[in-house]
Formats: sequence, C-alpha cells, structure tokens
Amino acid sequence: MKKIKFTLTLILFMASRVATAVEATNNDANTNLYWGDTHLHTSYSFDAFLNKNQSADPDTAYRWAKGLPVIHPYTRARVQIKRPLDFLVVSDHAEGMGVIRAITTETEEYGDEGFLKSIVRWCTVQFIRFVYDGGEGDGLSLFNEVLPEKAQFPGTDPVKDPANVMYDNLGNMIPTEVTAWGEIVDAAERHNQPGKFTAFMGWEWSSIPTGANLHRVVISPDGSDKAKQYIPFGSDQSQYPEDLWAWLDKTSKETGSEFIAIPHNSNVSKGYMFPEVTLKGQPITVNYAQTRMMWEPVVEVTQIKGDSETHPEVSPNDEFADFESYGFYLQKTPEEPKFSKGDYVRSGLKRGLEIEEKIGVNPYKFGVIGSTDSHTGLASAEEDNFWGKFAHDSTPDTKRKGIIGGTKASGWNMSAGGLAAVWSDDNTRQSIYSAFKRREVYATTGPRIQVRMFGGWGFDKKALDSENMAQYGYKQGVPMGGDLTGTVDKNSKIQFLIRATKDPIGANLDRVQVVKGWLDNKGVSHEKVFNVVWSGDRALHNEKLAPIGDTVSRVDGSVKNTIGSTELSTIWIDPSFNDKQRAFYYVRVLQIPTARHSLYDAIALQVEAPSEGPDVIQERAYTSAIWYTP
Repeated sequence: MKKIKFTLTLILFMASRVATAVEATNNDANTNLYWGDTHLHTSYSFDAFLNKNQSADPDTAYRWAKGLPVIHPYTRARVQIKRPLDFLVVSDHAEGMGVIRAITTETEEYGDEGFLKSIVRWCTVQFIRFVYDGGEGDGLSLFNEVLPEKAQFPGTDPVKDPANVMYDNLGNMIPTEVTAWGEIVDAAERHNQPGKFTAFMGWEWSSIPTGANLHRVVISPDGSDKAKQYIPFGSDQSQYPEDLWAWLDKTSKETGSEFIAIPHNSNVSKGYMFPEVTLKGQPITVNYAQTRMMWEPVVEVTQIKGDSETHPEVSPNDEFADFESYGFYLQKTPEEPKFSKGDYVRSGLKRGLEIEEKIGVNPYKFGVIGSTDSHTGLASAEEDNFWGKFAHDSTPDTKRKGIIGGTKASGWNMSAGGLAAVWSDDNTRQSIYSAFKRREVYATTGPRIQVRMFGGWGFDKKALDSENMAQYGYKQGVPMGGDLTGTVDKNSKIQFLIRATKDPIGANLDRVQVVKGWLDNKGVSHEKVFNVVWSGDRALHNEKLAPIGDTVSRVDGSVKNTIGSTELSTIWIDPSFNDKQRAFYYVRVLQIPTARHSLYDAIALQVEAPSEGPDVIQERAYTSAIWYTP
C-alpha cells in the first residue's frame, strides 16, 4: 500500500502542472515608500491545501492585505493584519495549480487524454480523496511523499542526478489549471485599485531538484487581457532556470507581457542559486549573465524559511551574521546542511564581481526585497501576529510538529518575515514594477523601517537636516540599486548619504552599517562591515560597538524604547576606497532587541522559550546595493 501510495502521489504531482506612503521629494518626480509582499500562497497551491489551507483563496489574501478581517483557514478564528499593505502578489505554485483543491471539491476538469490515462487519473483522484478525507485525513503525509530525495552525487547537475526523478505530463490536468489561473487573474483584477492598492499577476516556478531550492516567483505588471493568453510555466516543464527565462522571452514577444523572476530562499539552494558555473556545470558566459540580469533584477533576501543575507560559515567576521539561520533542506530524507557561498546574497554579490572581472558582465547584480512565502493566504510578517508557514502550524500548540518532509523543521524554526519596500512614483502596477527593474527597492525582516541610501562623490551637508533629503540624493548621486563609474578626480572618495527611521509603531534603532564587498588586484573578493552611525554614546573599539542592551520583558514580550534612536543619518565616506577596485555597498539597519514570535508563544503556553529559535532578535533592513566600477 505504501509503495502504491508513493507512486500515485508522484504521478498526480508531476502530471499536473495601514501603510500610508511616505513622501520624499525628488527634483524630477515624487517618490513614495510602498510596502508589500511578493510571495504569498493560497489554497490554490497544492502544498498549502494539503497542509490544511482549504479556504484562504486569492480573495481572502487580498482582503487580509487590505486590512480587512478574514477567517483563518485552520483555526477558523477572525484574524486581521495591524496595518494594510500597499501591494501583493498572489504567487501560487504553477505545478498543479488548483488541482488538489479541485479534486477534493470534486470540480476537477479533464482533457482529451485517452482511455489508459483516464483510468490512471480516475484511480489517482479516488486515492487522493480517500487519503485526504476518508482515510488518514492527513494531507501532510501526501505532501511529504512528493518531496525529492537527497542527491546521490552532490555538486553535480542536480536535475540529472539519479535521485531526481521527473515524470512527463501523464494525465496533465490542463483544464483545471486553466480554470484556476483564470480565477487567480480575475481576483487580482477585482482587487487592483490604482493609486490605492496594487494587485500583481504572478506565480511560483518551483524547481527543487534533489532538494536544492531554485524557486522563482514570476511577476507581471500587465492585466488580464495579456495574462489569460498564457498558462504559468512550471518546473514540471523544465527544472532549469534558463528554460524559464526562454519561456518568459517567448511569451513576452507573443503577448506583449512584461515579466521579472525573483529567486527566493537561496539559503537552502545547496550552492546552486549563485554558483560559479551554470546549473548544468557549464561556464557562465556573457549571454548567460546578460539574460539572467534581464529577467532577475531582484532577489528575495529574507522570508519565513530563514534569512539569506549571509551566514557565520561564509562571513565569520560579521557579528550579526547568525540571524534566523535555517538548516533544513526541502526533501524527504534529512541531510546535514552545508553552508555554501552560493547560498547567500552577500557572497553572491561578491561572486558577481569576480565573474564580471573575467567576462565583463556581472550575472549577480541584483537588488533585494523581503517577502513571507506564507501558505496560509495571510501575509503575516508581524512577530506578535504571525500565523505560521502552513495553516496547521499556526497555533502555539502545533508549532513544534514537523511540517516539511523527514526533517525536524517546525513552526518555531520559521521566521516571521519579511516585507518588500519600494521607492516608487505612485502605487500602480507599472510604477512599482519599474522600481523593481531599476532595483530601487529594499527588504526588511518585518518592521516598516524607512531607509534611504544614495551614493556619490560629494553631498551637500545640508541634506542631513533636510526633510527632503532625497532631493539632494537624486541630484547629487544615485539611489540604492544604482551604479557609479569613474571618479571626479584622483583624490575623490566615494560617499553615501544615508537616513534610517524607525517603524512608526515599532522599536527604536540600534545602528546603521555599511556592508562593502570589493575585488583586490588579483581579482579575489573581500567583504567588510562598517558601523557608520549608531544610537547612544557608545564608541568604536577595534571597529566594534558594544551591544545596545535588551529591554524586552520576558513576562509579556513588550519592549521599552528607552534605548536606541528614532532616526539615524550620516554622510559616510569610505576610508578604504580604491578607485581601481570594483566594489559594491549596501546598508544594513538594526533595531534594538524585540520579542520573537516563539517568545510570545512560550508566554501564552506558560513554558520556557522553545529551543527552536531565540527568544529575542534584532530585526533589520537591507538595502539594494550601489556598485562602483572603475
């Protein structure tokens, strides 16, 4: 029975396919700060439905994001976000989009498949219904069965690894997927309100060969007239990102649609997200680098399954590198994670400099955003209002249960994060999409910390005290995501105009840091973290600052803003600048310590804080980088 269950499950899976804008005046246009989530799953995703989200559909997701009360899909309680979002991407998996939902509600649609395929499908559908409703009643076991096995030959092309079994489109349930995609598109159109709330078209391409996470969220700023001309491309059609890019190119030309693809959760990619060679083991060429950057201008640096900025194994001199580290692969058999440079955003940026030095093009010249990857239909990045990864791990009592494959990953291992922050002309699909394309975006791990960063060769000191700091920044430099080339003269030093302001209802700020990566004269990359402005009267000692302190109450989780600053700003000049060396710079802003969601759970349960996560954390923001090229 177990073997039959495994086979039928695989056949089915692989066969189917209030945040008010903050104004900052620019001499060319008004740019506003908008908050959103580009990575949110509903009951139309097979794994969300199998993990007890049977009711939170795209309409629920948009209602939640707009600040309306909704019904939680598992607890059936009334829940609500504290502050509405400005934009949302419902990004359900392309693979089997809406299929499990349709099977269990008996609304599945079949194509012209012939007698044999129809028999296989009928048996599979009846088996799914039995397992989910009439048998074990546990969709989690079904979900775990379709996760991949670990690689037999680690480090080689994972798609061709013997452990990576791919099935053809046996019984592909195209009619059901067409219906589901149409309903998702229609929901986005209903909820899109230009100037007030933006609902994007999108989906997730979910390549995961041998447990290496290579997922991308695809976003389009276009409407239903174009979106209904195609069906989302899934990893059941190809597990190689190059084939996704080729499909995006072909579909753009055929329909006039625009797209970007956002890599996510690189921390468990087994080194394949930002590699030195392609997934197929081939050298990175100029064409590959240009194509990747055309379709992938932004990556997701933080989300529920951990933080992907960096890790102590790859940044041993960074005292804040060990933040929301996540040590579980998305596969059936547990495997001790190996933390690779190809897994993390900072080392990916450094590797991009090295490759650019060799071939003249940087394949990893990306901006960063945060998002949730929630499968509850609820974009919940607030620590004290976090509703889990899946619907069934959304309560304190269910947080310790395993939720992914044979791993020990639980709800307490998960992070309540993150959010995408966008500096855009206005709150419309095209304007926000344009900001993504030019990389004028940044990430937070949940709080709504406002950050401005400009790079240049000489900023007016009056900018620091100006309410319209951005007016100076745009006129005298380039914003986050931009490029600086050459110098004014041989004595010029690169400098950065930076301002960070606390979340209006959140904790104060500890410090602002600049993270620099550069190449030496041998083409080898290096990194360094600079503390550039901080709260209190602390002084640097060996380039380090003493900890800010901890005011978090272990009784109720509250934090006192008796330490830290509400705003930090500076014009920082790089003391180690060398005009002959390629470099990038980005800003990291740290809050004072606050309670993690696991502490709130422990207080509610009247138990010790769970070991699966710390009781307090320092939430943060990461800006997109500014690059310097000699």
